[in-house]
Amino acid sequence: MKQEYLDSLIPKRSDFLDNLRYKSSLPESYAPIVQKPTEQLIITILQMIKPKRVLEVGTAVGYSAILMADNLPDDSSIITIERYKKHADIAVDNIFASGYEKKIRVIEGEAAEVLHWLDGGFDFIFLDAAKGQYIEFLPDILRLLNTGGVLLSDNILYHGMIEDDDKVERRKITIVKRLHMYLEEIMSNEKLTTSIIPIGDGVALSVKK
Repeated sequence: MKQEYLDSLIPKRSDFLDNLRYKSSLPESYAPIVQKPTEQLIITILQMIKPKRVLEVGTAVGYSAILMADNLPDDSSIITIERYKKHADIAVDNIFASGYEKKIRVIEGEAAEVLHWLDGGFDFIFLDAAKGQYIEFLPDILRLLNTGGVLLSDNILYHGMIEDDDKVERRKITIVKRLHMYLEEIMSNEKLTTSIIPIGDGVALSVKK
């Protein structure tokens, strides 16, 4: 009940985003969409730091990229990476329909490979891709993130499996182990100051020193 009440306080999004969230929840067109408490946190961060360059790792159908574009300065830009061609194609269509095709660039490919050749200089990075690969992405993410830049890592509690061993599904053991490694690294890394926030499916909020 408490979470339902808190969710009810979150302002309504645009009709376009509301419709996209609804379509993505249908069985025939399901795609993972950022949870509402997390998207509200993203908006708050963006309005605080006003980033010029944003990187998203894990586009899905473009919902969070469009959400961010709605809350960024006019002269800002977003690069978003998606490994699945089907999702990348849908995201491109959704971004075009939203009117942000000049603001958002979708790169189709494996994040580990794309991150390796990207140039740095990002003020905000939203990490929402394959959870078991977060630890592999981190060296390039640290290289790409500006000093004073913010890294937001989503789903770090992984449906409660990170904090409760009894909830760990057998086929998820490796992912959970790698997420533990990632959390331990970002909490102890001398280049970062990190807080873990238990909203949505859990997020880690990091600032590069």
